[in-house]
Amino acid sequence: MPRITVLTGICLVVLGLIAYLFLQSDQRSVTALIPAFFGIPFVVLGGVAGRHAGFRRHAMHIAMLIAVLGILGTVRGVTGTIDLVRGAEVARPTAVVVQTIMFAICAIYLGAGVRSFAQARMTKKA
Repeated sequence: MPRITVLTGICLVVLGLIAYLFLQSDQRSVTALIPAFFGIPFVVLGGVAGRHAGFRRHAMHIAMLIAVLGILGTVRGVTGTIDLVRGAEVARPTAVVVQTIMFAICAIYLGAGVRSFAQARMTKKA
């Protein structure tokens, strides 16, 4: 799970950088880097969990909490993307799409984490 955590963090950092760099200079805002701000703790926690087995469980729980916060913070973007696909006008379409991608990355990570926790519990019982 530590490797998946680092990979998730890298994906979020890259998403944030792409979102920021590909916006027109007059539309750039620090808020475009929010996925990167979420990704950095994932990279750090995954690195710590990979190197320190005693802290692995705590690091993964913190990373899962960050994923939940990422999901909750981007739900609005998913609804905006649905509106965008239906052909409705959206105030900031790039932001809506980036939020939806971040939602998907965090949701996939959360699902993998829950599965990993369940497998660890089953292994511990056996």
